[in-house]
Amino acid sequence: MTIQAALAIDLGGTELRAALVDREGKIRAFAAVPTQAHAGPDAVIGQIEALAATVYAEAPALAIVGVGVGAPGPLDPQAGIAVGPPTLAGWLDVPLADILERRLGLPVRLENDANAAALGEWRFGAGHGARSLVFVTVSTGIGGGVVVDGRILHGRRGLAAEIGHMTITNEGERCICGVVGCFEAIASGTALGRRATAATTAGDGSTLRRLSADAEVTGRHVVEATRLRDGLASALLDEEARWLGVGFTNLLHLYSPDVLVVGGGIANGLDLMLPTIEATIRQRAMRAYRDVPVVQAQLGRHAGLVGAASLVLFDDVGTLAARMPVGPSTYPDQRRDFNG
Repeated sequence: MTIQAALAIDLGGTELRAALVDREGKIRAFAAVPTQAHAGPDAVIGQIEALAATVYAEAPALAIVGVGVGAPGPLDPQAGIAVGPPTLAGWLDVPLADILERRLGLPVRLENDANAAALGEWRFGAGHGARSLVFVTVSTGIGGGVVVDGRILHGRRGLAAEIGHMTITNEGERCICGVVGCFEAIASGTALGRRATAATTAGDGSTLRRLSADAEVTGRHVVEATRLRDGLASALLDEEARWLGVGFTNLLHLYSPDVLVVGGGIANGLDLMLPTIEATIRQRAMRAYRDVPVVQAQLGRHAGLVGAASLVLFDDVGTLAARMPVGPSTYPDQRRDFNG
């Protein structure tokens, strides 16, 4: 029996990854190279072709039905155009889907990378069985995507769910977008590391500085030091959890998902932060929203690849809802008491 699979591409500013993914979400072949991000579209598209040949050679018996591409925004998923991703030099209104269809001879679907990761977690990961999901990645920045009733929420021009640029305070560091108070500027891993660096000094003997070898402290160092029961790190991570709780409360009120899934590097410390996140949600959310589970992503760095493949394997008419069973969510009931 022939096994169907999709060629999935994760186009990042640092790394370009390709995989063959089957209908069970299993990665059958994988390859990656550093992205030639400063060399322009032609060079990167050539890299995609080369990676496609590499993974095809690893699993020649698979029947490849199409190509799903997760790429940084802004982009137009309907037209298949990369509008102008800031991490890729020279990419201005590049008709990426059309180009790849001609080069690879297969139908191509283009999607925002965060949306692709949300879709992967919804179909095969932590959100499996849910009708709706909010996915938040907390790493260098904060991004994410929303799946509502089986559909990726795109909004006008595909720009919905810019989670990192919600305003959650009128104070603090200025975001790279130029605005003060963005969720990303306050609660990203970068912001956490910046606060930890400011709270310590090189050579002070602190756990944080020892872990960072007296260089700048990162969010990962804060999580690691908290696991070592360092008091300063614990306080910093607790502050981080409170800010995440504020942002998550906004997302619960906006989208009312069955589950909120957290990915990215800082999610490795979710078990440490969850009590404070949940306490903040109980304090700030309206009663009907307090029982939504906040869980760690399951697919890790492959979420975007699996989601990109899903665009092709399950969505040949452009709507996931068409293949979605009618009825209530089958997501495991993890509800807590409203007043708990």
